[in-house]
Amino acid sequence: MARKPKQQRSKATVDAIVQAALISIASHGPSAITARQIAEKAGIGVGSLYEYFEDKDAIIDAASKRFVSDTVDLIKPLIPELVRLDIREAIEKLLFSFRDFLEENNQLYLRCARHAFSMDMVIYQSPINSALMELFTQYLMHHPELLKLPNIPTVAYFYINGGIFTVVRHLSEDNPIQSFEELATVFGDILASYVEKKVELAG
Repeated sequence: MARKPKQQRSKATVDAIVQAALISIASHGPSAITARQIAEKAGIGVGSLYEYFEDKDAIIDAASKRFVSDTVDLIKPLIPELVRLDIREAIEKLLFSFRDFLEENNQLYLRCARHAFSMDMVIYQSPINSALMELFTQYLMHHPELLKLPNIPTVAYFYINGGIFTVVRHLSEDNPIQSFEELATVFGDILASYVEKKVELAG
């Protein structure tokens, strides 16, 4: 059984292995990577790898959870600022922050995210959805007039999942026909127009 990293040096080794797995996934996809590739990138022997993880799947699991955890850590600190902005500004700020996050470290997380759509990522996505739902809920609390909206959970679901997919898809294109700025503006305009119309009708 793989041991749990209790000492600082062990934790550093685990971090190196997880980082190496993320790099390997970004370069080759989860199905094509090997334990040897991960070990070489982490600067350790394959035998040492199995002191911390039972198999390759366990390493991929840890790497996927790291991606999700870092995404949540991006979203939560933004919430106090975003809830005080109007819808268009909030959408723009969130989308640009997500773009910058995905493009860090030579687009490491963007390249991982491309492969995520071919993986069974549903089992990992819950913390991200929860963080975005927290943002959505906090936004409603700061803008109580929006509570008149019908089908609030459906609107949240559509924009959360649609937004993630759209950003990843756009950044993955070599020559997108529209700029990211235009995309963010349209995304914000559509939501704001929908909200304004529905609130007006709700009277």
